[in-house]
Amino acid sequence: MNLMQNLNTLIQYGLPGHTISRVLGKLAFCEIPKVKNFLIQQFIHRFKIQMDEVAEPSLDAYIHFNAFFTRALKEGIRPLAGHGHIASPADGTVFGGGSLSHDVRLTAKGHHFSLPELFGQSEYDMAYQEGHYLTIYLSPRDYHRVHCPMDGELKHMVHVPGRLFSVNESTTTSIPAVFARNERVIMHFKGKNGPFSVVLIGAMLVASIETPISGLVTPPGRGITEWSYHRGTHHKFIQGDEIGRFQYGSTVIVVIPKSKKGFSSDISHGYTVKLGQSLGQL
Repeated sequence: MNLMQNLNTLIQYGLPGHTISRVLGKLAFCEIPKVKNFLIQQFIHRFKIQMDEVAEPSLDAYIHFNAFFTRALKEGIRPLAGHGHIASPADGTVFGGGSLSHDVRLTAKGHHFSLPELFGQSEYDMAYQEGHYLTIYLSPRDYHRVHCPMDGELKHMVHVPGRLFSVNESTTTSIPAVFARNERVIMHFKGKNGPFSVVLIGAMLVASIETPISGLVTPPGRGITEWSYHRGTHHKFIQGDEIGRFQYGSTVIVVIPKSKKGFSSDISHGYTVKLGQSLGQL
């Protein structure tokens, strides 16, 4: 780890992550035309956003910066892998993945953490024994909506407040179990071929993860919040349906059981993925 990585980590340990998130959140939701258009223009230039992929290219169509950040893509611009495949839930870069060991420890950038630490509970330990996981990092320039990797019915959702560290190269190598410590929403699905889970992990500037079912997931208090969908309304999704979106860059982890074939060996660390492309077969 170099000096800059050490400095970055120390700063983040001392910063009030949620407070910074709220302050920047107010700026991101500012509706003053000159302010929000300036922010959007600077963002497009800084991160070289591919505007030819955006569904609505006019800046006037976005009420604030965050509306642009969570912008939709043109219909059909991300073809789906189709049935029999696990589709990428988002645009991003693979940060790690592999098979879950016998004691259900996940590995990301040299750090090991348990599935219960990530999920905030041990209920799903047996379901994913000897299963597989894949971690996808979304940079600020990436499309920030998350989609269902395969057909499934949402049965259980969990929000874990955690600490809000930014998710990047320095923190994943220097802060132990950073993914298990960050704020996150865990979505557990029942699929035709067994269960699967999608974990949406908040970063330093997020503090706001949104789903089509619950809206903005910001429950009061610092404890774990759960939603059970085993009874009542059925929330069914098909591959490619939107299941969530981030208010700032972050990470998605897909966890699947041993019963599925797993993720393709070609999908390794540093590999760039696009929403909908095949990550492996069922």
